[in-house]
Amino acid sequence: MKFGAHLQTVLFPEWKFYYIDYDAAKKQIKAMAKEGDACPQALEVEFIAFLTDELTKVVNFQSIKSGELNRRAQHCDMIISNIVNNPTATPQVTRIGRVEDEIARITHETNELAKFARLNYTGFLKCLKKHDKHTPFTLKPAFLQKMDASPFYRENFDVLILKLSKLYDIVRNGGDPNRKNVQSDGGSQSFVRRTTKYWVHPDNVLEVKLSILKHLPVLVFGSTKEYDPAITSIYFDNENFDLYKGRLEKNEGAQAVRFRWYGSVANQEIFIERKTHREDWTGEKSVKERFPLKEKYVNEFMRGTHSIDKQVAKMRERNQKSEKELENLTTLFTEVQQTIQEQHLVPTLRTFYNRTAFQLPGDARVRISLDTELTMVREDNYDGARRADENWRRMDITTDWPFSQLPESDVCRFPYAILEVKLQTQLGAEPPAWVTDLVSSHLVEEVPKFSKFIHGCATLLEHRVSLLPFWLPQMDRDIRKPPVGPAATAVQDEVSMISGMPTSPFDIEETRVRFKGKGKGKPSPAVSLNGAAASGEHTALTIRDEEEAREIEVVEDLVDDEDDSEMVDERSSLLRSSGGSTTVKKEKGILAQMTSLMRKLHVRERREQRRVAAEQQAQAASSSSAGPMIPGQEIPERMGGKRIVVPVRIEPKVFFANERTFLAWMQFSSVIAALALSLMNWGDKVGQIAGVVFTLNAMAIMAYGLYLFLWRTEKIRNREAGPYDDRGGPTFIVISLFAATFLNVWLKLSETQP
Repeated sequence: MKFGAHLQTVLFPEWKFYYIDYDAAKKQIKAMAKEGDACPQALEVEFIAFLTDELTKVVNFQSIKSGELNRRAQHCDMIISNIVNNPTATPQVTRIGRVEDEIARITHETNELAKFARLNYTGFLKCLKKHDKHTPFTLKPAFLQKMDASPFYRENFDVLILKLSKLYDIVRNGGDPNRKNVQSDGGSQSFVRRTTKYWVHPDNVLEVKLSILKHLPVLVFGSTKEYDPAITSIYFDNENFDLYKGRLEKNEGAQAVRFRWYGSVANQEIFIERKTHREDWTGEKSVKERFPLKEKYVNEFMRGTHSIDKQVAKMRERNQKSEKELENLTTLFTEVQQTIQEQHLVPTLRTFYNRTAFQLPGDARVRISLDTELTMVREDNYDGARRADENWRRMDITTDWPFSQLPESDVCRFPYAILEVKLQTQLGAEPPAWVTDLVSSHLVEEVPKFSKFIHGCATLLEHRVSLLPFWLPQMDRDIRKPPVGPAATAVQDEVSMISGMPTSPFDIEETRVRFKGKGKGKPSPAVSLNGAAASGEHTALTIRDEEEAREIEVVEDLVDDEDDSEMVDERSSLLRSSGGSTTVKKEKGILAQMTSLMRKLHVRERREQRRVAAEQQAQAASSSSAGPMIPGQEIPERMGGKRIVVPVRIEPKVFFANERTFLAWMQFSSVIAALALSLMNWGDKVGQIAGVVFTLNAMAIMAYGLYLFLWRTEKIRNREAGPYDDRGGPTFIVISLFAATFLNVWLKLSETQP
């Protein structure tokens, strides 16, 4: 779909006159393109003035609307306070419900305002690109500077989101800001904990935040301080990347060591963290342990010269922790310090992101975090560059994203946000419906076991690692998807419910005609894209006009080229069509139009078939014991000559099957051993000889069964692809048993009769 038609499809109807007039801009560019190199300067001046007026219109509306939304949110807060403090005859629930409707309107318009900014920004970029390509003038560099002076497309909605979060939380509590939701588990301690990770395209980040806000408040740590969502971590590894390999292959006991701080680099409290992976077959859970340390002691801690004894003594003196907690703290401190020294761990990678956390206070059933502006930065000195000198972190950067001062070889700016959903449900219970709708919607792309540390090493230090994560091939495709399922109609329904207005430009036109209404009005040529008005324009052309028409079409094709249709190539933020509608291109003749329509219907049918096949493949993958896979995508075994590690879940039944096989061998060897002992104890000389041979066979079978059990267990734990069968062992056992039996028969037959 071309951008002009896309804009008319997805724009917010109530604001349609404040969007960039893209069609008018295209007309002016076409007029200038007709003139060619002889285009007069006056047309260029006129176009610049037009584009400047459009920019002013967009910037002013963005500013006014943003201020209006903030004032409306403040007004809702004031109304709720009045309702709580001044009860009247009107039921409080009814009054709170009215405020909740207004909050829903504000939420929806906030999302639309973000789309408004992205669409207009893309529109200006496309106009500038077309202008510089089809006219003799160059405008884009100068006009981009003018746009940077009024960056409407960089509007930060974090403050408004916090206000809406507070309002939704108060409404959920019935108007009482002090009442908190308390988790109710029905006295059951049988919980199922699940953690899943997703990628979110920048176009969908705000919509995801607003969707979560309706159910969970934003969790702000340290409410007495200014809210700072920045989180920075320094990950450690050695030159062999042992920690990277262990975390990537999910080996039992694999560790990750990182130093983390919150907010700016001025924060003096550094958290030393250790994450340990545990396999399901061990019966243990993966754990994350950490302890705080003053920044001035970090270098000494790494060198092994800093002790925690003084810190523990102060805590014991102030009764801040129990003796058990102090003992665990000392043990963790010592173990992490020893790990750094023994494995020669050094700072390797830095990750930075801004985190928005959603959670009901005191309720761990649903915890969601959204990390945006994720950036990985090299901290290592493997290539000889002294990035941090002798310090534990480099000091040439702070939290000034996007770290434009760094060389491109040192930084990786991740293109998506990371959504992490942590669920704690009772055994057999289903997760909340709204969570299921969110994670199955078009807004997110599931990426199981995604790791910031692994991705950073695989991209920035690819020349030093031999294994790559399975999600790297997924980076090469666009993760944006058309709305499906409940999300497909949610936006349109919300528009209708909130504003009471039509939900598409065509609905607006139909409403306008209906309100004129004397009976049924005739559809206008603008609406009847395939009607007689559209086709008659071409059939009325005469032979004499053919040359002129061909010249006009050449100019139109010159402007309406691939720049306008291939929207994926534009790296600017742009939402795909939420309605899934298509625009029929004007062609010569009714037959050509019908051919184009049938072609589009066929493409749509093929797309639907692929979607159904992808869903079936996703269901099959989710029920398979081979672990999580990516729906609709085959993961290659190798990439750039390096092996891609695909996550494989080892079910406990695999170990049980191995144990059953071992017990079967033991049972078989016991039968042979019983036969051998019988021959030795109650047989004659021939029987005793045969008993010794069978005893040796039984002992060999026992040793072989034990070896096979240990061999298979090691291969299963290492997730080796196989083979798991052994053709030589059973063959040797059969031959030895045949030989023992033949020996017994031969000795008995050759025995001299008395």
